Amino acid sequence: MFVSALLVLALGVGVGVDDFQFDSQTNADRYSKLIEEFRCPKCLNTNLAGSDAPIAQDLRRAVYRLINEGKTDQEIRTYMRERYGDFILYNPRLTPKTVMLWFTPLLLVLVGAWLILRLKDRRSTVTLTTEEAERLRNLTS
Repeated sequence: MFVSALLVLALGVGVGVDDFQFDSQTNADRYSKLIEEFRCPKCLNTNLAGSDAPIAQDLRRAVYRLINEGKTDQEIRTYMRERYGDFILYNPRLTPKTVMLWFTPLLLVLVGAWLILRLKDRRSTVTLTTEEAERLRNLTS
C-alpha cells in the first residue's frame, strides 16, 4: 500500500514540466520571460509558467514553436493576443476597450481623496450656538 502511494506521488512529480531544448540561452531566456507574461485562459490568475492546465501546456508549446520559427517577442505577443484577446496579457494594451481597466483605480483614488477632503472640511466648519458652547464648557470642566 505504502509503495503504491509513493509510486503515484513519484509519477505525479513530473507532470506539467516542459523539457524544451533551445539553440541558445538567449532563446531559453526569451521563452521563460514570455510564458511568465501570458495569463492562462483557464486558470485566470496564473501565468503559463505556473499552470498545469492542458491549455497552458499547449500555449507553452506554441511559444516554443514560434521562438524556433524565428518570431520576435512582439510577433509572439501579437499571435497570442489575436487568438485569445487582451485577457491573455497580464499588462493589456491601452485601447478603448481597456481604458476603464487602466484608469478606474486612479479614478477611485481621486474620488476617495475628494470624499476625505469633503468630510474633513465638513467637520472643521461646525459652529456651535452660544448655548451649545456653554454646555460643552460645562461638560469638559
